[in-house]
Amino acid sequence: MAALKSQTLSRASFDAVAGYFLAQSGIRLGPEKHALVQGRVQRLAFEAGARCLDEFVSTVMQGDDDVARTRLVDRLTTNETYFFREPEHFQFLGEVLSQVSVRDQAADPFRIWSAASSTGEEAFSIAMVLADRLQMRRAWAVVGTDLSTEVVQKANRGLYPVSHADDVPEYYLRRFCLKGNGPHAGQMLMARDLRERTRFLAANLLEPLPDIGMFDVIFLRNMLIYFDMETKADIVRRVLTRLKPGGYLLPGHSESLINLDLPIQPVRTAVYRHE
Repeated sequence: MAALKSQTLSRASFDAVAGYFLAQSGIRLGPEKHALVQGRVQRLAFEAGARCLDEFVSTVMQGDDDVARTRLVDRLTTNETYFFREPEHFQFLGEVLSQVSVRDQAADPFRIWSAASSTGEEAFSIAMVLADRLQMRRAWAVVGTDLSTEVVQKANRGLYPVSHADDVPEYYLRRFCLKGNGPHAGQMLMARDLRERTRFLAANLLEPLPDIGMFDVIFLRNMLIYFDMETKADIVRRVLTRLKPGGYLLPGHSESLINLDLPIQPVRTAVYRHE
């Protein structure tokens, strides 16, 4: 494959990419993100066999290849995540699940939505807690969604490097994480019962939501920080249409929902109850 003849992304090309990404994701990439965008576009251009970044961007933006534009959005989406991130939320979830009684066995499944699930570590962390705390008392399910189709595909495999397991409790590692050998050495696969009850699909929280049903708890963490107040409120209102009355909404600990005029009440830090 030929090397890139020009590895520099012009300001005009950056503006074109940033404008398209804003329209698709609602996330504004300022000039300080130029190097990040250039690096990710470089990898795409190299994979496509392009010789010049600006020519590559022009082809993608002006052409009719929707797949190429989807891949561009996928690469620009920030996907940093890890198992049991912000552990206070999982402690709170355990408290909620401890209140589910034997009488609830015949009730609808206890459902949780990981609304910005990235490669799935958050959703499978939730699944481990559900499997451990509910056991046979009540059926459960987890749904994960993300703007990036690429990370959704990875999440549905439930396969991760063993190095990602540093924050997984030892008991959960033994019970829910299958260590690979041979060609899969250095990897771990989520247990079958977790994978069967955890599914992932692509969804844009700025658009009408897919038919994913209603939830008892929604994790909406570490993505609202990228939006202005008006867009943030619109996203949360849309997400709340999927949360049962009395259910819990969990944003990231650095994301305040105060003064957004929403039908929620704070319960504790980064935990809100739907009215």
